[in-house]
Amino acid sequence: MFENLGLDERLLKGVKAMGYSVPTPIQEKAIPVALEGKDIVGCAQTGTGKTAAFILPLLQRMGKQRGVKALVVTPTRELAGQIEDVARECTRFTGQKVTAVYGGVGYQPQKDKLRRGVDLLVATPGRLLDLQSRGDVDLSKVEVLVLDEADRMLDMGFWPDVKRIINLMPAKRQNLLFSATMSHQVLGVVGYTLNNPVRIDVAPSATPIEAIDQAVYPVGSTQKGDLLVRLLEERDLDRVLVFTRTKHRADRVCRNLSRKGIRGVAIHSNRTQSQRQQALDGFKSGKYRVLVATDIVSRGIDVDNISHVINFDLPNKAEDYVHRIGRTARAGNDGTALSFLASEEASSLREIEGLIGTTIRCEDVEGFDYDYRVVPSPDREATKVRKLVYNGGALSGKRKRGRKRPTRSMAGAR
Repeated sequence: MFENLGLDERLLKGVKAMGYSVPTPIQEKAIPVALEGKDIVGCAQTGTGKTAAFILPLLQRMGKQRGVKALVVTPTRELAGQIEDVARECTRFTGQKVTAVYGGVGYQPQKDKLRRGVDLLVATPGRLLDLQSRGDVDLSKVEVLVLDEADRMLDMGFWPDVKRIINLMPAKRQNLLFSATMSHQVLGVVGYTLNNPVRIDVAPSATPIEAIDQAVYPVGSTQKGDLLVRLLEERDLDRVLVFTRTKHRADRVCRNLSRKGIRGVAIHSNRTQSQRQQALDGFKSGKYRVLVATDIVSRGIDVDNISHVINFDLPNKAEDYVHRIGRTARAGNDGTALSFLASEEASSLREIEGLIGTTIRCEDVEGFDYDYRVVPSPDREATKVRKLVYNGGALSGKRKRGRKRPTRSMAGAR
């Protein structure tokens, strides 16, 4: 129960108004530690309820002085907007002011909001540094810093900007680091910012592997588009998220779907923020049956009741496979993940199966006229890799363990 975590009545009232009573594992473990003022290194995937796990305690620990007292840095505009939404719901009865700043939209409205006063600021690195360089934001009073999706910020090349942001804040502050994966690289670049952090590793509790029906469809590269259309036409695939490796391929997939009379829309980094939001809104409302996305925006996609995730292309990194398929089977629901496998992607499949510790069954579409393809051996083995975790400054390996998810939780809220 949230009442047992040490949160004050105003925040508990907000949580109750949101309709939640049972905390998720990351919330249960992180909130009491954060309320004590300790630094945290948390390994948790999107969809586990981690946003509330850091928002609730930082709201309670904020001081009374004017200015930005808590800062959340996140890699994408979509994630910034979603964190802002959660924070606004949590502050319904506290009177604290929240705003998000990110690129792709007008500068002046964000500047005006900051001038009116902000307690909690959510930001992407580039826009935050732009505001700071023009004297429109002051980070000298920040008491709590949250780095969300640290692995993605590293992948996207944001870490030099993050280091600049860190240097603009008081050295004495609380640091909360959350990442879906804890690699040597992530730990190597963030270690100096942490003060005796407490490690909280609950990502396995939300790993989608057990809840998602997974299958691989061996197919030639040139036939992937036709196979996608066949699946959409013949099967009950209602709300489908398709991942491609490049933004140009995402556009080509959408054009092919349109020619076949299937409503689809693409979302990637070449689209403006307005276009990306319109695509998400259209997908959520049912205007579009298929949303085609690239990995660069995959963690910013927060849509309930996605029935199927289709990997049109396997990702370059095995960890991204887990992030992708985690868009379905959220908040205790079931889901299906289908992956198209071209012969040149065999090594990617081996890495994915090694990461998740299981082989994925291969399937065919009955009646589909396949050209040349390579079907993986049914006797192949998947050796599960050990996962890196942070342990008081030292790296150690820890095997994933499953955990039953609560039925009434905030995991699916954002």
